[in-house]
Amino acid sequence: MQSRRGFLSMVAKQGSALWLAGIAAASRAAEPALAPTPSLLPRLLEVLDAVGKPAEVVTTPDGTRVMLLPYGGRVLGLFAPDSDENFYWTHPALESQERARKFYASTEWHNSGGDRTWLAPEVDLFLPDYPETGTYFQPRELDPGHYKAVRGRDGLTLVNRLTVGFSRSGRSVALRMTKSVGPAANPLRYERDVDLSGLSYAGYTQHTRLELRGERAEDAPMVGLWNLVQMPHGGELLIPVFHRTEPRVWFGEISPEDLTVQDRLVRYRMRAQGEQKLGVRAVATTGRVGYLAGGGEKTTLIVRNFSVNPSGEYVDVPWKAPEDFGYSTQACNVNSGLGAFSELEYHIPAIGGTTGCARCDDTAQVWAFRGLEAGVLAVARRLLSADV
Repeated sequence: MQSRRGFLSMVAKQGSALWLAGIAAASRAAEPALAPTPSLLPRLLEVLDAVGKPAEVVTTPDGTRVMLLPYGGRVLGLFAPDSDENFYWTHPALESQERARKFYASTEWHNSGGDRTWLAPEVDLFLPDYPETGTYFQPRELDPGHYKAVRGRDGLTLVNRLTVGFSRSGRSVALRMTKSVGPAANPLRYERDVDLSGLSYAGYTQHTRLELRGERAEDAPMVGLWNLVQMPHGGELLIPVFHRTEPRVWFGEISPEDLTVQDRLVRYRMRAQGEQKLGVRAVATTGRVGYLAGGGEKTTLIVRNFSVNPSGEYVDVPWKAPEDFGYSTQACNVNSGLGAFSELEYHIPAIGGTTGCARCDDTAQVWAFRGLEAGVLAVARRLLSADV
């Protein structure tokens, strides 16, 4: 189990960029980085198969290709019908068989990339020494977990049975997680006043479920699903809100130059070095978040459409304020030894404890567009906010 400070020391010795040690490092605007090589569908499949981590491709009726990686329970790739270029970030090690073998043979966190599903609260499940925050560890029962690919009438479902421990209470809970995907038609297909010509589209619906195993809901600690999409670094996250709201910083320091708060929109430029994270309260968020990146003919927009229920128990809390509940939406900027990517995150109300619920089901969509900047911005203004 490696502490963040220990990893910082290792990276510094190797001459890499400094990154967040614990939660105290200050952010600063990073110099524009060279664009990473896009992960192309055929090559990604070939590498994963060669290293014993085979992926499966689900093709929806509109031609969207969704790549499922059972190892880690990931939606690793999202591809438009006319392109083999991935909308999502994948780990650079997956660009070659040799690097991928070393990556998966290491004892470090195997963050393949893409769309992953975690559990909250983070302070209980990822900070084993909380309230000390120097050690951050991804429970291997959760990620990569022990996902099984189960084929049924409705297609492929990824299933993980696990037991996780809670650092504050010392308790543990046995759970079952499932994940599957289905089609998501272009949400603007009937909007005649929106010009979609020249834009590529890909989308899917994700179904996730969390269940208690062998324990009454009232006797279990509260635990909730947490879905996170990893995207190429350097773009701008757009969070529509019902009213003006100030995001809460989870860790790191976010420059005022990178965060703009408007009456109906929060804009976060995800470009700094290190690691920083913010959250927005459920009562303020609309259930849609977008990410704009690239430019010119290769401008991209990724939108996550999800349910928000302020009556539910959102149990993920800021590291320094463990009683501050009620956050549904988060963003994490990572430009460190872990890689360079931007995370769009949302939470699902918890089960267990005072909720009286032993199971929850979540359905959400991802809509992704690529093309000329003007056309993509028009889509963003229609799906997210006129203030984009």
